[in-house]
Amino acid sequence: MENSRAKKTCCESVQDFFTSAKFLIYLGHALSTWGDRMWNFAVAVFLVELYGNSLLLTAVYGLVVAGSVLLLGAIIGDWVDRNPRLKVAQMSLIVQNSCVILCGIILMVVFRFKEQLVEAYNGWLLTTCYILVISIANMANLASTAMSITIQRDWVVVVAGQDSSKLADMNATVRIIDQLTNILAPMLVGQIMAFGSHFIGCGFISGWNLFSMFLEYTLLWKVYQKTPALAVKGGQKAENQQELKQLSPVKESETGQSPEESSQPLMNANVAAVKNVAPKERGCCQQVTEPLRTFKAGWKAYYNQSIFFAGMSLAFLYMTVLGFDCITTGYAYTQGLNGSVLSLLMGASAVSGICGTVAFTWVRKKCGLVRTGFISGVAQLSCLMLCVFSVFAPGSPLDLSVSPFQDVYSHLVGEKTLPEAEQLVIALTGGNVTATGAPSQELPSVKSYMSVSLLFAGVIAARVGLWSFDLTVTQLIQENVIESERGVINGVQNSMNYLLDLLHFIMVILAPNPEAFGLLVIISVSFVAAGHAMYFYFAFKSLGRRLFLCCSPEPNVETDDSPSPTDVAV
Repeated sequence: MENSRAKKTCCESVQDFFTSAKFLIYLGHALSTWGDRMWNFAVAVFLVELYGNSLLLTAVYGLVVAGSVLLLGAIIGDWVDRNPRLKVAQMSLIVQNSCVILCGIILMVVFRFKEQLVEAYNGWLLTTCYILVISIANMANLASTAMSITIQRDWVVVVAGQDSSKLADMNATVRIIDQLTNILAPMLVGQIMAFGSHFIGCGFISGWNLFSMFLEYTLLWKVYQKTPALAVKGGQKAENQQELKQLSPVKESETGQSPEESSQPLMNANVAAVKNVAPKERGCCQQVTEPLRTFKAGWKAYYNQSIFFAGMSLAFLYMTVLGFDCITTGYAYTQGLNGSVLSLLMGASAVSGICGTVAFTWVRKKCGLVRTGFISGVAQLSCLMLCVFSVFAPGSPLDLSVSPFQDVYSHLVGEKTLPEAEQLVIALTGGNVTATGAPSQELPSVKSYMSVSLLFAGVIAARVGLWSFDLTVTQLIQENVIESERGVINGVQNSMNYLLDLLHFIMVILAPNPEAFGLLVIISVSFVAAGHAMYFYFAFKSLGRRLFLCCSPEPNVETDDSPSPTDVAV
């Protein structure tokens, strides 16, 4: 009888977990991320295929996406703050998936009738299709940004309640889902396009997003029902705040005041500002300039946050070529690595990232949240030293005597380049060719792979510290930004990330040659070091000398000027 009760209790525990709000968020995030990763991978392939194997459309798409988030990040975040949580999540979901479905349909038409579209109106109809695809795909990315802010930066915090450990575990699980889908989703859609066609790939992605949209919508509604605290948002009616207080209690003896009271002055200021400027009293100029004022206010609020330097440190990590993006992959190809080796390296990088998320939860419990970021930064920088050593190791193509604009100049003046076969010989031998195109006899016939091996060893090992640091800053923002400003602060943070990401692409455009890649590696490591230096300043300002004492408890990161709605038990 006791065994049956124990068995029943175990079954009930499993059932409770799979029906809990936490698991439903994981499932919805997995579906959403899977669709995002498939589309982000496929849209680049589609644009390259449609434009004659040129990267022009892909580059334009990347520039439009990055520029849009950079300019509209604060406005999107402000919209997230001003509207009810369920409305924001549902609208973002519908807009995102609908845009992807529409893009898929347009691309299917283009792939099917490309020849007719080229001849129609001297090709202008096809150009219009390209513009529509890039514009609608950009709208999908903006909706995805809003969805990411509201779910990962807000809903997760509310579902976790006041439990900092639970919040850390949820953040780590969400990041593991990101890592897995980042590998598996492109593999699936790549196989579909390889064994089927691009037309079938577009149809599959559109069908997936249609199916996923209804399922995610249902999951969002169930999470909202299971977590009544989501119905209460900073700045709303005071009588509803009692429900939040009952669901996620805070010990007033520890904080001295309730979360609602701690953020009440700012909420009152916001409400007063809204009352002073009624919608009917606003002039035309005020309505037109409102987005600009929101943009300015968002960046000012971000600058005034106590975690400003922590957020800036994370943004600086985007200014790097030391990641598994198209730039590092292209450099690897010039150094003789084939696709099979690169796929294995990407898999190892994902495993390293998962190890970083697991390490984050363990180190945070032992040393505290702020110290975890410091430890993660030291670990990342130590591993990146291998990348610096690779610049000077045997096999490195570093040659600063080669002009970084040589390739651009060659294309402009029409200078003849060597045939591809001879370029391959150069890449594999690491030497020059004679006037007849034959390899120079005085150069070694076997290329040394020590440099590229050290480079990727450092990149892969550094992922442990990178993802642990990313989770640290993410949770610091979640716990130290008041509820009424979570959206706008995270929107500005996304804008900062995209800004530094754009700068790293500009850096590559200025020095595109493999001979200058070593210089880019040194610049990248310098920016990473500068970012961690800013975090060290933030951590030392928060903890002082206790930063180096892992057994010492960490105080609240917040200052009196920026109260937090949560008790930061870091």
